[in-house]
Amino acid sequence: MNSESPFSSAAGAGGDAVVPVSVLNRAIGTMLERTFPLVWVSGEVSNFTRAASGHWYFSIKDAQAQMRCVMFRGRAQYAEFTPREGDKIEVRALVTMYEPRGELQLNVEAVRRTGQGRLYEAFLRLKAQLEAEGLFDAQRKRALPAHPRSIGIVTSLQAAALRDVLTTLARRAPHIPVIVYPAPVQGAGVGAKLAAMVETASRRREVDALIVCRGGGSIEDLWAFNEEVLARAIAASEVPVVSGVGHETDFTIADFAADVRAPTPTGAAELVSPQRVLLLRDLDHRHASLARGFGRMMERRAQQLDWLARRLVSPAERLARQRTHLQQLCARLASAGARPVRDARARFALVQMRWQRWRPDLSQHRATVNGLGERLERALLRQHERHLARVETLAARLEVLSPQRTLERGYAALLDAQSGRAVRAPSALKPGRRVTLHLAEGSADIALSDVQPRLTDGF
Repeated sequence: MNSESPFSSAAGAGGDAVVPVSVLNRAIGTMLERTFPLVWVSGEVSNFTRAASGHWYFSIKDAQAQMRCVMFRGRAQYAEFTPREGDKIEVRALVTMYEPRGELQLNVEAVRRTGQGRLYEAFLRLKAQLEAEGLFDAQRKRALPAHPRSIGIVTSLQAAALRDVLTTLARRAPHIPVIVYPAPVQGAGVGAKLAAMVETASRRREVDALIVCRGGGSIEDLWAFNEEVLARAIAASEVPVVSGVGHETDFTIADFAADVRAPTPTGAAELVSPQRVLLLRDLDHRHASLARGFGRMMERRAQQLDWLARRLVSPAERLARQRTHLQQLCARLASAGARPVRDARARFALVQMRWQRWRPDLSQHRATVNGLGERLERALLRQHERHLARVETLAARLEVLSPQRTLERGYAALLDAQSGRAVRAPSALKPGRRVTLHLAEGSADIALSDVQPRLTDGF
């Protein structure tokens, strides 16, 4: 202790130290809190009490000793579960003294079930692994059948949960047969046995829904339902599976793998079984609705029958009506056929009248055309006479200028035999050259032998 402790001050006053009880208890509590840090303590729960203030008061004990505990409301409201009598738990607490009564106690800050630390870590690892594989996906989960023909139960024959489930099914749906697939729910190797029963039910396909259940317990008691083999068997089952393990606050890997999780085994039985009373009530309601509908239909049919009976007539009367109707149609057809002809004639008369009014007077135009024709004929005649006179004049001139007339007057034309050109100069006449001589009555080819050119100015 330090020099400030009440024991030091009392000794300094003289004689033996005398301190009040409250001071002593406070000193002991301070010493305990400084000496013992936060520590995990394990034991079995007893005398658990929840006060109206929300504080928890209980004791934890083992075979040799016990210790009183208090967990205040600020800490207790965050606890994951509420301890029950006989639960084995571990508390994280500070050793303190309750000064008014001088009692040693543990001020609890956290509580967990015994072994929960290791098991819970294993639970989280397996949950994360299976979730990553898609074993818990909502898309793969199937809906429960609304009206199952049979229900299967995988649990122990000695389990109280089986009695609860059978009682609930007998109360809600006594008409549905139940098949039990027995398997232990606690102990070594239980997960594989439960998985084998789930696979058997899936293979036989003799039930429409399967319940996997057991009552509540600690995490160790429920650990079989956290095993991987059972989770994979539930996920692979061809039959929809409902998991009803433990209490509402208990969660297992089987709950996540199942198609539906129920908070308790009784809740699982309620989920898979339609309530017989409600089914009978619904059946009565549907029967009454069907009867009312059938009655209304019969009334409508009877009314329709009366209406058809009123429309029913004898064949002779029906033929007379049809004959009258046919005559009316013939009259309408004749009227309809004559109307277009009358309309067409009226339109034609109107068009003819308009055409007569706008028709041209051809006699005046015919006289004008005849006069123009006579004038054209006289003009053509005069033009022909003028052209004829002109032709005669040109013919006379041509006759005067014709080479033939020149030749007939005694002249001759001398052409080169090769080029066909006229020979104009005496110098072009050379011995041996052939020329053509044109006269008035013909021509002759001449070969020159002796040529004496002579230039003259005329004849």
